[in-house]
Amino acid sequence: MYGLGSNDAGGALVSLIAAFTYFYDSANLKHNLLMVASAEEENTGGKGLSSLLTILPKIDVAIVGEPTLMNLAIAEKGLVVFDAVIKGTPSHAAHPNNDNAIYNSIEVLEWFKNYTFPKTSDVLGDVKLTVTQINAGSQHNVVPAKVHLVIDVRVNDRYNNKEIADLLVLKAPCELKSRSLRLNSSSIDKNHPLVASGIAMGRSTYGSPTLSDQAALSCPSLKLGPGDSTRSHSANEYIYINEIEEGIDLYIKILDGFLNS
Repeated sequence: MYGLGSNDAGGALVSLIAAFTYFYDSANLKHNLLMVASAEEENTGGKGLSSLLTILPKIDVAIVGEPTLMNLAIAEKGLVVFDAVIKGTPSHAAHPNNDNAIYNSIEVLEWFKNYTFPKTSDVLGDVKLTVTQINAGSQHNVVPAKVHLVIDVRVNDRYNNKEIADLLVLKAPCELKSRSLRLNSSSIDKNHPLVASGIAMGRSTYGSPTLSDQAALSCPSLKLGPGDSTRSHSANEYIYINEIEEGIDLYIKILDGFLNS
């Protein structure tokens, strides 16, 4: 099945709805099952999952549907986006200028390229810092006063986002400001009964480098679903029908093992 969102995360949505329907009429379940099909996950929009959390009952544990090849993502990295400004002296390009903001950015870019955070996670590895955007100048004969950068930082579970922001603001050789600190890393104990049920089904555990609606949840959560994350946001995005069928089957078996544990 081809189409934008088929893999990320239409397959998981369909599979979760099918699994929820399977359990819907079950009597005497040990847990109340709640199904949320929400939008705006890609931009962490205010009308997505976060808008429902204040009216939903208390959630003890959650499955977040994402393409994981039905393996168990027991942790995911958080995200902090920074806006950076590198300053210089504006001038006409024909005149001498030893304080060109664009040239000043070379040293700053090298700093970001080489900077590493000391704490490494057993599950999520290192914090990943990447300069993703650069913008400067308005016309060919004007040296600009500023260069603007955007820095994407994927945060492991050894830091919270405020710690990352405090470190970079203190150390970075330029002006730096975070956009938001609310998308922290998330995880679930590997010994949690929900994870144990998945392991009993032969599924492996790993740490996910990508962000999802887990960031909006304060409860333990497991990222799990059919499809392959490497296909997401790509041309001709697709998911195999048999992956969806496997997803439904495994969701039911993992939930059944958990509900009867």
